[in-house]
Amino acid sequence: MTAGTTHRDAFEVTDAALHAYVDGQLDAAARAAVEAYLAAHPDKAAEIAHWQRQNAALATMFGPVAAEPVPQRLDPHRLAAAAANARWDWTRIAAAALLVMVLGGGIGWYVRGATSPGEAASDRLIDGAVAAHALYVKESRHAVEVAASDKAHLVTWLSSRLGHAIETPDLSAQGFTLVGGRLLPPLAESGTGPAAQLMYQNATSNRLTVYITAAGKPGKPFEEATEQGLQAYYWANDQITCTVVGDTAEADLPVLAKDVYQQLSWRPDPPGRW
Repeated sequence: MTAGTTHRDAFEVTDAALHAYVDGQLDAAARAAVEAYLAAHPDKAAEIAHWQRQNAALATMFGPVAAEPVPQRLDPHRLAAAAANARWDWTRIAAAALLVMVLGGGIGWYVRGATSPGEAASDRLIDGAVAAHALYVKESRHAVEVAASDKAHLVTWLSSRLGHAIETPDLSAQGFTLVGGRLLPPLAESGTGPAAQLMYQNATSNRLTVYITAAGKPGKPFEEATEQGLQAYYWANDQITCTVVGDTAEADLPVLAKDVYQQLSWRPDPPGRW
């Protein structure tokens, strides 16, 4: 190594290193080298951001499944023994082995970004809220589990599952009406339980979502983030966390987020810079 050469200079940013970076498995020097590489390669940085959003989406949908034990009938050792002692249909063996990989390894790989060391709980909640928003706002028939027409049941059900009474903010003054809502599973290591997602829509079919959980680990009281054209406004108090997500093209989004804050927290002004 020549004079002046640092660990960052010597570190080779390979695909394996990028995967390790997303997994949170690099030391500080290697992580800094990868971040310098991404800063100089915006296309690759966008790809890495896509991996992280994909992780969050899959964690939202399949996080609880990853924690479940693999059924005994799908144990790989048992399958191997059965294959050696009997003439199994190889199609069934391949299908079962694939299912074992998904349950035992695949989901754990995809949720790696949601549990990376050092990430604030607020960041995980924002990632989960953005991923859930991107997943469901495109739906027409299945955008929500319970429609706004059954609002009383929706509020009672979600409040019960969150363990905290919530309401559906009235955003009609901003031109948005409630579509309905759904229950989402807890995010790993966020310190919170299940999440409620409320969906709203305006006259031009532009949608925003409000992602609510019971209060979790102490963390940032306020945070704002932008990911792939989506803006997220997060806040937390001693009772709930809330993340409002919408299209950044919606000029009134900060006003809408402030309105949600005022109605759910019963306070006139949110923290931060709204």
